[in-house]
Amino acid sequence: MPSLRHQVLARVVPRVRRSRELDDEASERARIERWHEELDRSLPTGTTPRFHRRFSVVTETLPGGSPSYSVVRRGTLPSRTVLYLHGGAFMAPMSAWQVTYAARMADDLDARVVLPDYPLAPEHTWRDSHRDLVELAERLATGDELVIAGDSSGGGLALAIAESMRDRGGPQARRLLLVSPWVDLTTSTPETAALDAVDPWLFIGKVRAYAAWWAGSPGDLGRPEVSPALGDLSGLPPALMFCGSRDLLVPGCRLLARRAAEAGWDLTYVEEPDLIHVYPLLPLIPEARRAWRRTVEFLRD
Repeated sequence: MPSLRHQVLARVVPRVRRSRELDDEASERARIERWHEELDRSLPTGTTPRFHRRFSVVTETLPGGSPSYSVVRRGTLPSRTVLYLHGGAFMAPMSAWQVTYAARMADDLDARVVLPDYPLAPEHTWRDSHRDLVELAERLATGDELVIAGDSSGGGLALAIAESMRDRGGPQARRLLLVSPWVDLTTSTPETAALDAVDPWLFIGKVRAYAAWWAGSPGDLGRPEVSPALGDLSGLPPALMFCGSRDLLVPGCRLLARRAAEAGWDLTYVEEPDLIHVYPLLPLIPEARRAWRRTVEFLRD
């Protein structure tokens, strides 16, 4: 049974995030484009205590013009690099929660954590960033032991990047970490519609609209760069994946776990009953602490 703290957050988080179903796609697109025009794209560090005293940040510009932030705990020599792809349905920028999670990685894993601020939908599609992200991952893997991680849509990006790295035959990541990843943008799994009734945060109308924007065309929805659960899963690095059963994306995670077993891919899947989307990132709940202990053990192995 979920903890009391989780049950409280399951109600509070969707309200704070103003989660609601799509009214109509044109209005939603216009709303998000207006939001993007006003965005401050600096690194959001507000929920990490004394962030700038504890961590140093180096900013670089990716070939497409987007910034990428490298976070390192001051006074340390990182023993590994984590490429962290933030979630947000491909249309929301990096959040302070995600930066706090990344800072915890830098702290507990003696890691350099690289956070690319990739171009967002609906103004951009996967074609505007995929190659840049793969080449960034290859550069990072050349010099360091590399972990590729991501939450929600960022988890799908992490898997898509790993698949492309394998196909290119260059340097590879050592581990993958996928937190409630969005890995099947076709929403082809039959259970998805039923989950719409119990997930308090995600809504199927928005999921379908955002998926279409990110794909750019219906023919691209099933491509492995967009829906990596439908791609070739052989020869990928060992991976750890978390998802809650009260998450609209859990059918895609189950599909990925089934296909991973068929492909012989070493994927450890942890599904927690009645937990909501990206529960390992939620603050102060025992389920997140449990997931973190398992994450640290997996990435240090």
